[in-house]
Amino acid sequence: MLFHVRMDVKLPPDMPADVAEPLKAKEKARFQELQRSGTWRHIWRIAGQYANVSIFDVDSPTQLHEYLMSLPLFPYMQIEVMPLCRHPSSLHNDDR
Repeated sequence: MLFHVRMDVKLPPDMPADVAEPLKAKEKARFQELQRSGTWRHIWRIAGQYANVSIFDVDSPTQLHEYLMSLPLFPYMQIEVMPLCRHPSSLHNDDR
């Protein structure tokens, strides 16, 4: 199942850099792990915002929820999820 996920990161403005930077590094490592596995298929930064739009390929909404909760920045995110389905006019066969 494909999901369009928008993630807006809202770190506290007073979070010390020595706390924020390791957290961001852990987030990047987890993201890259999910990307290498094919779970996190695409990510795009939203210009001018600490936010992204991503495409996840997972077996179920529950699995997506578990992956999102595993992100180190999850407690600081506002997340919007939209399930996707293949458009009948798509030329790409890998759009599940």
